[in-house]
Amino acid sequence: MSPAPYDAIILGAGAAGLMCAAVAGQRGRRVLLVDHADEPGRKIVISGGGRCNFTNIHTAPDRYLSANPHFAKSALGRYTAADFIALVERHGIAWHEKTLGQLFCDGSARQIVAMLRGECEIGRVELALSSPVGEIGHDGGAYTVALPRRTVTAPRLVIATGGPSIPKLGATGFAYDLARRFGLKVVEPRPALVPLTLGGDEALFRTLSGVAAEVVAKAGKAHFREAALFTHRGLSGPAILQVSSYWRAREPIGIDFIPDAAPGWLIEAKRHHPRTTLRRTLAGTLPDRLAEALAERLALTGELANTPDRRLDDAARQLSAWRFTPNGSEGFAKAEVTAGGISTADLSSQTLEARRVPGLHAIGEAVDVTGWLGGYNFQWAWASGWAAAQAL
Repeated sequence: MSPAPYDAIILGAGAAGLMCAAVAGQRGRRVLLVDHADEPGRKIVISGGGRCNFTNIHTAPDRYLSANPHFAKSALGRYTAADFIALVERHGIAWHEKTLGQLFCDGSARQIVAMLRGECEIGRVELALSSPVGEIGHDGGAYTVALPRRTVTAPRLVIATGGPSIPKLGATGFAYDLARRFGLKVVEPRPALVPLTLGGDEALFRTLSGVAAEVVAKAGKAHFREAALFTHRGLSGPAILQVSSYWRAREPIGIDFIPDAAPGWLIEAKRHHPRTTLRRTLAGTLPDRLAEALAERLALTGELANTPDRRLDDAARQLSAWRFTPNGSEGFAKAEVTAGGISTADLSSQTLEARRVPGLHAIGEAVDVTGWLGGYNFQWAWASGWAAAQAL
């Protein structure tokens, strides 16, 4: 029997799949990279407002969510943000740090896709685009994958098809269906880095659509200090996207609208400016429309001089721990990534290979490893793709 024409078939030409294919190809492996779309890296192209927030210099395992918080340590430690930056610089791509360690292309996100395609060409990777996958089989020694015009085989198969976030780009739950067919467990997928929606009495805040402020947002034990944005449906902005990954249905989130305030700050404001109002006091640090809405919700519209200290203390406490109970999120359609996915309990942290299914690997967003906003998920894609490539 003649040997399979490929050493590895990689399903999904997104960030993780491109990286894995390029590295494996340059290691001398015969690689076929398959995608149902007509171009690779579609999610890369739209990321970071078209400039691709391609990594974060503060990458560390504690910035990732997973049922096993230690799982990502191996891959992230072996292929770092500095390694990817070096690759970017070798290709002459100019970049800059925006905030909080987030690195972006000076030009276009398409430069990152072109770089990865170039790396695949160096590794002589065969790219099969516009190729939806049909039946997949495994006879114990090789995997067979039915493509539109042929059936291909290889001893190793890599699942790099991501999760269902942003379905307009063709995202589906294919990775989970395939994993389950091979007996791998799947941690319930859910939208992450996603705007949250408000209903009922809290829907009154929709009148603030377009207003943003720097706050500390909290969900469970997680808290993030960044901008929050009121929308016509609820809450968004970096702070909200961050806590959305930790939020669970029917649980509240907390917002500290005055994160720099000292204890007793409102009583001090009363002593120094007794004729002022809460609205004018808040407007010193918050947008005027938000200051007005908060003062009205607290029913404190008169002069501070006429308000008892106890009420002012109560108001200050509420402003530092305002509770919203979202009635949902904007779902996978608006989620930047998917939390949950193929269980890390069934994968090797070293090789991303299934423990009980030799030759089957899963990488990137398809796996139950989800990073913070700000380039962390791309770094997981690069690192997990690189780690799996070492074993192909």
